[in-house]
Amino acid sequence: MTSGFLEEPPISEPIRALFDEDVKETGYVWNVSRLWAYQLGTMEQLYALMSQAFKESGLSYRQRGILVTATASTLGDSYCSLAWGGKLAGASDPRTAAAVLSGEDVGLTEQERAMAEWARKVVRDPNATTPSDVDALRKAGLSDPQIFAITTFVALRLAFSTINDALGANPDAQLLQTLPEEIVQSVTYGRPVNL
Repeated sequence: MTSGFLEEPPISEPIRALFDEDVKETGYVWNVSRLWAYQLGTMEQLYALMSQAFKESGLSYRQRGILVTATASTLGDSYCSLAWGGKLAGASDPRTAAAVLSGEDVGLTEQERAMAEWARKVVRDPNATTPSDVDALRKAGLSDPQIFAITTFVALRLAFSTINDALGANPDAQLLQTLPEEIVQSVTYGRPVNL
């Protein structure tokens, strides 16, 4: 079996534990887990950094979903768009999640729209952000520590997605079967589903 463009690494006890956890949670081993099995410690540390960065923001799970879906869709990462589009649909509704994936942001609060716009700017060209972009976040009710936290979170998500995309991690067919149709129809970019 392959892990994107790489052969699946030999199964060790830690890798088996990761795969068993996937099966326990979802009934199958995720393609992304097969890929990250090459460096479980790096994956765990990256997840811990992402969690720490977001925790510092004091924002909700829904807002986390907005940041991830805005980031992944702007990058063109189909895997994270589908996975987190589904999570955001559960934390809000399928229409709102599909709107974030398409960049329309229907159903979001002013603060959530500002966060989604910021994430997209960071993805597209972090050197093009301006003080007025940060002021828009402040006007939407975000503090400077929150702005730093969400920017760090978006940058770490970009690192995760970039590795997955560069090494060919396709979205799982089983994942697609669990998603609302609005989410599936919104993701028309990135790597195709692994059938």
